[in-house]
Amino acid sequence: MVKKIPLIFNPSAHANKGSQLADEIRKVSTNIELIETKSFDHLKELVEGYVKDGIENICVAGGDGTINAVIDSILGTEINLGVFPTGTMNLFAREMGLPLNNIKDCWNVIEKGKTKKIDIFKAGDSIFVQVAGVGFDAKIIKETSWENKKKFGRFSYLLSAFNVASQEAPRIKVESSDGGSVEGAFVLIGNGALYGPALKVFSNAENDDGLLDVMVFDKQSPTEIIKYVSSIALGLGDKAKGIKYFQSKEIHVKSESPVPIEVDGELAGMTPISFKHSGERVSVFSP
Repeated sequence: MVKKIPLIFNPSAHANKGSQLADEIRKVSTNIELIETKSFDHLKELVEGYVKDGIENICVAGGDGTINAVIDSILGTEINLGVFPTGTMNLFAREMGLPLNNIKDCWNVIEKGKTKKIDIFKAGDSIFVQVAGVGFDAKIIKETSWENKKKFGRFSYLLSAFNVASQEAPRIKVESSDGGSVEGAFVLIGNGALYGPALKVFSNAENDDGLLDVMVFDKQSPTEIIKYVSSIALGLGDKAKGIKYFQSKEIHVKSESPVPIEVDGELAGMTPISFKHSGERVSVFSP
């Protein structure tokens, strides 16, 4: 008898589409055991139970924040992770080249059995898988309501972005483990290359190279933000005026007053904070 692979899924996180997605998942294979959860705490409790049972594979249907929570619970084990991207941005799934909006194709990736080990970094006590931010993008997440996300999807973040960009920017100092330091208005830290609406922000990033890719942006006004995004969209982010881009094994970020931090789209405290490798990697099913 083939042992079923547990698939962690939070139907309430998908508004009216939750039950529909659950039905789609159940139809894909009889080898999937769909496990519905209602909160991150419940999710972690479930996953930790499977870890104790010694399972080899586990799957998750969700966005970057849900994937982060599952990886946090399996870190340090040999468990392989399968991903069904059903979130708002799905940056990690895009980074891995996974099929989007196709449950069956995602299952086919898992059945083929090919995996890739990726780095997992820490931001203070939290982990991050794809990207972290200090300042601007964390403020956007803080100001984007669940109601707007349900109404406008990924465009809800644009609405908040214009509001945050008009606010007074903090001054943030980033100190690298190699002894260098730089100041700016906000910071993005990548494990992978993609961020935002699937833009290749970090041109040199590889999620298995053991390095943080860091971008420090000098200003935060709406005009400057448009310039930054335009440069990045053209593949010139590492050369653009007002952007400093470097790689490091570890950085420390501080500011005169506390500034919010996000990891994989979820708020994760305030400055000061250090970013470094967790010392662990996780195995993910990939095409």
